[in-house]
Amino acid sequence: MDGKVKWRGGLSFTGSADTGFSVPLGASPSVGGDNDGFRPMELLTTGLAGCTAMDVMSILLKKREQVTDFEVVVNTKRAERHPKVFTSALIEFFVTGNNVSEDSVLRAIELSAEIYCPAQAMFKQLMPVEIKYAIYEDGGEGKRSLVTSGTYVPD
Repeated sequence: MDGKVKWRGGLSFTGSADTGFSVPLGASPSVGGDNDGFRPMELLTTGLAGCTAMDVMSILLKKREQVTDFEVVVNTKRAERHPKVFTSALIEFFVTGNNVSEDSVLRAIELSAEIYCPAQAMFKQLMPVEIKYAIYEDGGEGKRSLVTSGTYVPD
């Protein structure tokens, strides 16, 4: 797997990968950038969210769970001093649907965290990663009600 960035001027770049897709990369004006793209560290958190989201949703679909909305949010803490590495991560899964099984959600999260998601596997070697989830019943017309929430704790 290869990735590259091409300079566009100033602190602006275009990142691309083997798939042929591209993404703008930029920096904050406070460091001389034009605020015109993802920050590289944001891409790492988005990559982690995307990696585990694809696993969990794939498993929930195979289990025929009636998911109507799904979101994964990753919040990272960073060191105060350079190189300002990530020091911890919180992954939160928000699942909305009709009669979605908590057991199915927990199993999907477990399989992603323990077997399938290479991003989680890498980050867990470097820092603590906490995983939480919330399951909502879809009430229609954009309304939902919380059914259950919790923290995934590996065995």
